[in-house]
Amino acid sequence: MTVPATGAGAARRRGAWGALAYLVPALVVFGVFIFWPLVKSVLLSVQGTDILGNPSGFVGLVNYSKLFSDPDFLTVLWVTFAFTILTVVPSIAIALFIALLLQTRIRGVRFFRTAFALPFAFSVATASVIFGVLFNPASGVLNGLLSHLGVDKVQWLTNPDLALWSVSGATVWMQIGYNLLVLSAGLGALPEDVLEAARLDGASGLRLQRSIIMPLITPQLFFLVVVGTIHSLQSFGQIRILTVGGPENRTTTLVYSIYEQAFANNNSNYGYASAQAMVLLLIVLIITAVQFGVLERRVFYR
Repeated sequence: MTVPATGAGAARRRGAWGALAYLVPALVVFGVFIFWPLVKSVLLSVQGTDILGNPSGFVGLVNYSKLFSDPDFLTVLWVTFAFTILTVVPSIAIALFIALLLQTRIRGVRFFRTAFALPFAFSVATASVIFGVLFNPASGVLNGLLSHLGVDKVQWLTNPDLALWSVSGATVWMQIGYNLLVLSAGLGALPEDVLEAARLDGASGLRLQRSIIMPLITPQLFFLVVVGTIHSLQSFGQIRILTVGGPENRTTTLVYSIYEQAFANNNSNYGYASAQAMVLLLIVLIITAVQFGVLERRVFYR
């Protein structure tokens, strides 16, 4: 027995309204916490602000012009890109090396997997406090170890030449756990028949990893590159806790500069900070588009 067309149309309409009802809570959350702040930032970026942070009127592209004519902003961009490279590449490379080692059949491998993935369980604030203790020039563990080797105390977070490296090293440790979980999942899902056929053909060791395993986990590697880049560009907590953007603004990234302009020291310069936020959004979009346009071509989807 066939259902009349009118009945089928009514059923589809009821299904559409039901689907919309399920989507409404998510749309409300996205609208309040993502879409409206984005629209508000765009509006503020073309407005001036008074001493209390209230919009003082439309100024067009003045905030953007001021932004790109400020030499300090160019330094902030350089620090941001340097921090991103120093965190994304090592965190993925180290996690990949560990994940490949953990694929070997050794005793206690589950313990080592848990231990290496442990950083993922720490919040940014907790991990930053721990590294603040480790980097302490007077009583830190790192300087304590170096003192036994006859090395003078190192100012990890106050030396302008070392501060960015130190914060980047802490961030790499924070990201390794998540990267390791993703790569381990990818390695665990590799088709055993393909690996066995490669071994029968004489592939082993580095040749097996380079020619068979690495191409098969390119989806996970591509995912980590994209997500890790966005995460590093948006990093804030470790910089705020460890260096407060110093010394000499050597660790002031774009996100931290937005915070300084909008909230730190009662600045309330929301127009200028919103212009910086728009630049950050544009940078994220461009880098992500380039990654999809260039790197995704090398991804092997099974």
